[in-house]
Amino acid sequence: MSVYEKGNGPRPGVNPSDIRGGLEDFEKDDLSRPPFVLNWTEIKLLGIAGVGFFLDAYDLFIINQVTSMLQWRFYGGKALPSTLSGLVKAAANIGSVIGQVSFGLMGDYFGRKAVYGKELMIIIVATILCISAPSSVGGDGVLVWLSVWRIILGIGVGADYPMSASVTGDRALIRKRGTMLCYIFANQGWGSFVGSIVTMVVLACYKGVLDNDDPANWSKTDGVWRIIVGLALIPAFGTLYQRLTLPESIRYTRAIQHLPPPIDAEFAKEGKIPDGHNGNGLKQTYDAEGNIIPVDEAPVIEVTEAQQAKDNIAANQRNHFKEFRHYFGQWRHLKILIGTTCCWFLLDIAFYGINLNTNLILAAMGLGGSTGTAWNRLFQVATGNLIVTALGFVPGYYVSVLTIEYIGRKPIQFLGFTMTALMLALLAGLFNKLNHGGFIALFTFLQFFFNFGANTTTFIYPVEVFPTKFRATAHGISAACGKCGAIAASFGFNSLVGPIGTANVLWIFFGVSILGIPFTFLLPETKDRDPDVILAEEERAGLA
Repeated sequence: MSVYEKGNGPRPGVNPSDIRGGLEDFEKDDLSRPPFVLNWTEIKLLGIAGVGFFLDAYDLFIINQVTSMLQWRFYGGKALPSTLSGLVKAAANIGSVIGQVSFGLMGDYFGRKAVYGKELMIIIVATILCISAPSSVGGDGVLVWLSVWRIILGIGVGADYPMSASVTGDRALIRKRGTMLCYIFANQGWGSFVGSIVTMVVLACYKGVLDNDDPANWSKTDGVWRIIVGLALIPAFGTLYQRLTLPESIRYTRAIQHLPPPIDAEFAKEGKIPDGHNGNGLKQTYDAEGNIIPVDEAPVIEVTEAQQAKDNIAANQRNHFKEFRHYFGQWRHLKILIGTTCCWFLLDIAFYGINLNTNLILAAMGLGGSTGTAWNRLFQVATGNLIVTALGFVPGYYVSVLTIEYIGRKPIQFLGFTMTALMLALLAGLFNKLNHGGFIALFTFLQFFFNFGANTTTFIYPVEVFPTKFRATAHGISAACGKCGAIAASFGFNSLVGPIGTANVLWIFFGVSILGIPFTFLLPETKDRDPDVILAEEERAGLA
C-alpha cells in the first residue's frame, strides 16, 4: 500500500514530514527528468552551499599568484625562503584540519542550523586581515602575517566541508543526492577558473607600471595581490544571510529523535523503494517496543514545535558521543571510515602537491614565469593556469555530475586513481622530453581525472555512507585526513624539488595514487543507499 492515495495526496494518518525530501519547502521531483536537471529549490541550495568550495579553490589558485607577486615585491624576483613559502601555502590546510574536525563534531552535536554560517564569518574576518598585512614589516614579516591569518581562514574553509556536505546530503533526494553533491563540489572548478580570470584582469590593469624592468615599479605588485585576495569577500558576503537563516532539515530532526528517515515523495508516489529499504519499512512507524504500527494508525508526529526541538537536541547531546563510539567501535563501520580517510589522504597528497605548485611546474616546463619582465612572467603563469583549468579542471567536475548516478561512485574513484597514476607516470617519465603542447595535454588530462575521479568521490562518500547523526563528524574526520595529506605535500614539494628534481617528485605522487586503489575496495557502492535506513535495520536486529 502506498503512502499516497492515487492522485489525492498522502493517505490519512501519514505525517507529511515523513514523505518530504528533506528541504523545508522542497518542490516535488519529476522522475521523468534525469538527476542532473535541478528544480528551483535545488538551485537555491546549490547557491547557498557551493560558495565555500568556490572560495576554497579560489584561494588554492591565487596563493600561487600571491607568492609569485611577493617574490617581486620583496625579494627582487628571486625565490621565497623555502620554509616560509611552504608555510604560507600550507597555512590554510593546517587551519582546515582544525575547522573540519571541530565544526563536523559541532554540526552533529548542536545541529546544522546552530552552526551553519559561522564558518563564513570566519572566512570574511580572516580575508580582511590577510589583505591588511603591513608592508613595513618586510618580506619575511608579510609571509608570517599571511601564514597566521591564513590558518584562521583555513578554519573557516575547512569547516565548510562537513557543514555544506551535511546540509546538502540531509536535504537531497536519494536518487539525486550524488548529483547534488557533485554540483556543490564543482564550485571548486569555478573558483579556480574565476581566480585565473581575476588575476589576468587585475594584472592587465597594472600592465603600464609592471611591464618593464624597473625595480622601482615592482612594489606595485603589492596592490595587485591585495585586490585579488580581497575580491573573495563578494561571494562570502552574498550568501552569509542565507546560511545564517537556513532552517534545520527534517532528516536531521528525525535522526536525533531515532525516527525513520523521510521518504522521497516521488519514490513513494510511484511505489518505488530505493535499495536498502525493505518493503513497507519506509511506510511504517515503530512503538517503544519496536513493534510495527500500521500506517493508518500511525500517530502524527509534531517535530516543528520549538520546545520539542530543544528536547530533541538535549537528548541527542546526552547520548551522542556514546552512540558515536559504539557505532565506529564495530569493524564493519570502522573499516569504511578507514577507507574514506585513507583514500582522501592519498588523493590530497597528489592533488594539492600539484595544484599548490602549478606555477613552479609550469615554469619548470618553460610555460611561464621564467623569462621576461615581472608583469610578463606573472601573466604567463596566470594564462597557463587558465588553460589547464578550462580544459581539465571544470570539465572533470561536470562529467562527474552527468554520470555519477549512472556509473556509481566506486567505479569513478577506481578510474580516477588509475588514470591520475598513469598521467603522473607519463609526466614524470617524459618530463625532459615533452614539448609544450604535450605537457599541456597530459597536465590537462591529469586535472580532468582528478575531478572525474577521486577528488569528487572522496568528498561524496562520507556523506552517503554514514548515518545522518554521525555524518558531519565522519565527513570532518575524513576531510581532515585529506588536508593532512595536503600539508605533507605543501612542505614536501618545496623541500624535495630542489634535491631530487620535479620529475622525481611526480614519481612520488604516482606512488600515492597507486596506493589509493586498494583502499577504494574497502568502500561500498552508495548509489541509492540510505544509511539511516540501514542503521535502523541494524538497531532492530540488535546489531547497533
